[in-house]
Amino acid sequence: MNIVLVHGAWADGSGWEGVYRLLRKNGFSVSVVQHPTISLTDDVEAVRRVLATQLGPVILVGHSYGGAVITEAGNDPKVVGLVYIAGWIPDKGESVESLIRDRIPPSAPAPPILPPQDGFLLLDRAKFPTSFAGDVDPERAAFMADSQVPWGLEAVSAPNSQPAWKTKPSWSLVASDDRMIPPAAQRFMSERAGATVVEVAGSHAVFVSQPEAVANLIVQAAKEAIAHAG
Repeated sequence: MNIVLVHGAWADGSGWEGVYRLLRKNGFSVSVVQHPTISLTDDVEAVRRVLATQLGPVILVGHSYGGAVITEAGNDPKVVGLVYIAGWIPDKGESVESLIRDRIPPSAPAPPILPPQDGFLLLDRAKFPTSFAGDVDPERAAFMADSQVPWGLEAVSAPNSQPAWKTKPSWSLVASDDRMIPPAAQRFMSERAGATVVEVAGSHAVFVSQPEAVANLIVQAAKEAIAHAG
């Protein structure tokens, strides 16, 4: 079984290192997508290029905005299951922007998103650790804040055309201490998708802070997807 990991906004593939190492120890072939987070179309194409190199079935994993990417890219015939890690799970016609507008109540903590610059978004560096990476080692959280990848407005506003979760099994890790995507919104999207849900007391950066919990869900998904296919 192959695992393909897709990062979210304001991050890159290096954040998956802990999860990658654990999955490799479990005998999986693991690939990490480095996509630019400039537009949904380009990011989906970056995932498809990696999928094209895979020999055999794939579990496709997405964190945060990466969830929107795998929802589209997961229609590839090699993909047999989708795993969302504190992820956006859009329905047809929905974008991250519309989900923020329609599914996040005004009372929820406001992510420290700075005003757009030249069509891109960044988080306030000083507030990044608390909002994005509350349970990450402070030095690593500071590094993550200072190495943010700008998120393109085209990626935020692009609607999903065909959600792969409507035809393929899915799993979702809800981060119950998330201050970027409210846990209630994660639960709603997960339940709507019919995903198998696991809750972990973690921040939005749970894929960095708790790689064991994330890897365990991916391993579970791989085993159950094989059983489902059989």
